[in-house]
Amino acid sequence: MILLTGATGYIGSHTWVKLLETGYEVIGLDNFSNSSQHVIDRIEKITNKKALFIEADVQDKFSLSDLFKKNQIEGVIHFAALKAVGESVQRPLDYYSNNLNGLLNLLGVLARFDCHNFVLSSSATVYHPENPIPYVEGMPLGSTSPYGWTKYMSEQILRDLEASNPEWRIAYLRYFNPVGAHPSGLIGEDPRGIPNNLMPFVTQVAVGKRKELSIFGGDWPTHDGTGVRDYIHVQDLARGHVRAIDYLLNQKKSLTVNLGAGKGYSVLDLVKSFEKASGQKIPYQIVDRRSGDIAAFYADASLADELLDWRIEFDLDAMCHDSWRWQSNNPNGFED
Repeated sequence: MILLTGATGYIGSHTWVKLLETGYEVIGLDNFSNSSQHVIDRIEKITNKKALFIEADVQDKFSLSDLFKKNQIEGVIHFAALKAVGESVQRPLDYYSNNLNGLLNLLGVLARFDCHNFVLSSSATVYHPENPIPYVEGMPLGSTSPYGWTKYMSEQILRDLEASNPEWRIAYLRYFNPVGAHPSGLIGEDPRGIPNNLMPFVTQVAVGKRKELSIFGGDWPTHDGTGVRDYIHVQDLARGHVRAIDYLLNQKKSLTVNLGAGKGYSVLDLVKSFEKASGQKIPYQIVDRRSGDIAAFYADASLADELLDWRIEFDLDAMCHDSWRWQSNNPNGFED
């Protein structure tokens, strides 16, 4: 059985579906701090399988211990963390406390129950911003935000754990900018409050929830002056997590890979693609750059291809079509 923490979140829910479709037994754990309990019903509808779930926080050692006593957990995929770059600059203590304490508590329980297969939801923000692009796994690490530093520190904690005990097998998945939604339109990205990521802001403008899109900086050294990122369909990303847990269980060794499309798109590239997919005009204004941002980054994902036989299947147009299907069918997210 595989344990998913942060299971009802955006990436967690799509990975849950992929695992069930692949034949894994899965138990999800979440505290609903940034997700909805309606996700569980949607997962059951998509997969036609019972979704096993426990409502708990990864910092709740008692609940975690009880879960491991009652279930034979082979591996853990860890999504439970605060994840907004901009917000982390404003709330650094919350990010360090939640993301690092949650990880440490979880790892302590895993060690007690001899569960040593662990997939870390890491991030491209662990790469030093002065690296040339595309980012390759062996490049120097660093960050420009507290969020990125929590991922950097999480990786270091796990590497020290590996050094202390060779039984640990860790998949460090450094992924880039997930967008899109399940093709059913039943699950997708549903942030609370003002979205921190680009695509849900665009989709909410398209359905009339927000007046216009704010683009953070129009004078970046890119082809159109707006920031360039590596956008990856959440379906591809979820499949990468399934391949990673397969690798840990079968190859019995650790790995570090980028999960990205291997190319960059600007904010305006995405807006134009979304307008084409949705038939909706997206009004926008250029505002000041956001603290912690950089001009451009995208992945070299060739190592994931080599080790996991993984590569993207969906392009930017597919990401936009699926995002629009999700938002237009669920204008108020899971609370419709």
